[in-house]
Order: sequence, then C-alpha cells, then structure tokens
Amino acid sequence: MPPKTVLMLVGPEYEDLEVWYPKLRLEEAGYAVPLAGMGDPSYRGKHGYPCATDGAAREWRASELAGIIAPGGWAPDKLRRDPAVLQLVREVHASGGMVATICHGPWILISAGIVKGRRLTSTVGIRDDLTNAGATWLDESVVVDGNIISSRVPRDLPAFGGAMVRWLEQA
Repeated sequence: MPPKTVLMLVGPEYEDLEVWYPKLRLEEAGYAVPLAGMGDPSYRGKHGYPCATDGAAREWRASELAGIIAPGGWAPDKLRRDPAVLQLVREVHASGGMVATICHGPWILISAGIVKGRRLTSTVGIRDDLTNAGATWLDESVVVDGNIISSRVPRDLPAFGGAMVRWLEQA
C-alpha cells in the first residue's frame, strides 16, 4: 500500500491560506499532512497565523511520503537555501511522488533543479524565474505535468486541492 502522508513545507512568513487550505483538504481525503521546516519548532505566516512543526525536513524520507507540498509566501526564499529541503524534494520527485506547489513555492523546485522541460504555473512575479530555469510557464489556475502540480495564487486553491486529491487517488 502506498504511503498516505504528504509533507507540507513551512518556514517564516509562509502564505497562511496556501498551507492551511491544502492541509485540511488532504486530511479530509484521508491523508496525514505533517508540517516540516528547517528545524525551528514553529513559524508565523505572513498574516500572523502560527504553526507548530512536526519536525525538520531532514527527518523525513521520500519512501515515507506520497508527496510534498511547497506553498508560497516568503518562506520558499528561505526553504530553498536548506540543502535537506532540496534533497527531499529531489528524492520525492525522482521516486514519482507528487510534488505540488503554489505561488512562490516553485522557487524551491527551481533550486532543487527539477523544473527544466516541465510545464508549471506560479504567481506572475516568478514567471521569469521559472522560464529562466527552463520551464514553460502557463497562466492557468492549475497545471499538472506528470507528478508536478502547480497553481498561481490563493484564489486557485479549490482547483489546486482538487488536482492533488485526484492525482493521489490515481497514484
């Protein structure tokens, strides 16, 4: 039986809605969604919502996960500097697990080196970052390219949540 755990990456000034909406949506679908950061016991979102972590990214193994989520906010700029975060994203991707991302989250995927030749979306603010890293950027609410699922901004969360649940159920 495949793992029923999807790891949510969190860091300082994460985008509150982009963490909590997918977490609750996946938990409703029967998945465990622990929160993992860079080692701090908790973080505050851009809008002040606190979240306690369930550990650091370095404590997880790709074989334990059905997927990983890189939400937006300013946290991805810090998370992409953590070698353990990047290694885990690479390993989940290489194992065929779901790699989902929204808003500024693709910065992590860029730094992990997994976007070249792939189709993704994001906030328009990092469109150039994605294209310069070799991805094809699309202005769509959700883009599914193999095991990478991406969305633009919080208003796209319903489409993002639905795409993740469908992908996980078909895996």
